[in-house]
Amino acid sequence: MNIELAQVVTHIVGFLITVFLMKKFAWKPLLSMMDERRQKIKDEFQRIDDEKAKAAQLKADYEDKLKNIEAERRQKISEAVNEANKVASEIKAGAQTEARGIVARTAEQLDRDIAKAKVQLKEDMVKITMTAAEKILHEKLDEKKERQLIDKFINGIEKA
Repeated sequence: MNIELAQVVTHIVGFLITVFLMKKFAWKPLLSMMDERRQKIKDEFQRIDDEKAKAAQLKADYEDKLKNIEAERRQKISEAVNEANKVASEIKAGAQTEARGIVARTAEQLDRDIAKAKVQLKEDMVKITMTAAEKILHEKLDEKKERQLIDKFINGIEKA
């Protein structure tokens, strides 16, 4: 194999011109494009990290809110139970007051009825006595007959 020096020199000069032209016109745009791409990727990763941090913060906020909601729910349930107990006590107290009033009114009514019955009994006894006295006066009997008549009358009253 024969190596021709002119041809090798031509190839070297051509290669150096190609490298110079590539460096001048291709490498700078390629390197700047790669730097831009590298910066875009770096910015994108930074944005993703920021978004992850925001998402983690939102998650923590939502978990706190859920805990607060749970605590508020328990508090509201407790308040509702307390309110229900209060209403139940008020209803019970009202019912007891009303029951006492009913018992008092019933006792008063019973006392009035007893008083009326006593008055009626007195009037009936007076009528009975008057009737017995009239019968005794109408019949002018002897003492034995008067006693029999009164005993008969009293037995009639006891049966009544």
